[in-house]
Amino acid sequence: MQKTQRVLIVDDHTLLRAGLRALLIQDPGFEVVGEAENGREAIRAVGQFTPDLVLMDLTMPGMNGIEAVTEIKRRYPDVRVLVMTLHTAEDYIHASLKAGADGYILKDATQEEFRVAIKSVLQGKTYLSTDVSSKVVSGYLSGGKSAGASSVYDSLTHREREVLKLVAEGRSNKYIAEFLNLSVKTVEKHRSNLMAKLDLHNASALTAYAIEKGLIVR
Repeated sequence: MQKTQRVLIVDDHTLLRAGLRALLIQDPGFEVVGEAENGREAIRAVGQFTPDLVLMDLTMPGMNGIEAVTEIKRRYPDVRVLVMTLHTAEDYIHASLKAGADGYILKDATQEEFRVAIKSVLQGKTYLSTDVSSKVVSGYLSGGKSAGASSVYDSLTHREREVLKLVAEGRSNKYIAEFLNLSVKTVEKHRSNLMAKLDLHNASALTAYAIEKGLIVR
C-alpha cells in the first residue's frame, strides 16, 4: 500500500493556503498535516507535525522563506522543501537552492505542473519551473554572472541600497528624505525603482530581501 505523504503549507496568505489545501486533499496520496504563515512558525510546525514535504513561500513577515529553509534543512535534513513563489529573479533562485530547497516553482504554475513538482521532489529529485531552470542554466553558462551585472543586488545604486536599508528598518518616506537630505518625491522614486529592479511589491518584501542580504538583522 502506498504511503500517504504528509505536507506542511507555509504562506502568509490565508486564501492561498486554503487553495493549496483544497487541491492537495483531492489526492488520497497526500495529507495536509499543518499550516504556517511565517518562517518561525514553519520551523516549529516541522518539529511538531514531521511532514515529508514543506511547501514554502519566500516573502513572509518575521522570518522569510530562505531563512526558514536553511534552518529546516539544518535540523531536519530528510524533509523535502518545495519553494512556491512569485519571484523569478536569479538572486531568489540561487539563494533558495543554496539554502537547501529541493524545488522551485512559480505560483502561476498549472495544477498539473504543481503535481509533477511535488511528486518529483518527494522522489528525491530537484524540480525547477521551466522559466527558473532556464535562468539557472543561463547563469551557469555565463559563469554565475548575469549579463551586465553579477546579480540583481549589484545593479542597485548606492543611494538605492541606502533607501532599501531604511525602508527595511521601518522608516517612513518623510524620515528617509530628512535623513538622506532628499525630497520625499525623490525617496518615492527610489522606492519605486527598488521594487521594479527586485521584483518586490511592498515594504515587507523589501524587508525580507534586506535581511537576506545582511543589511539588517532580525
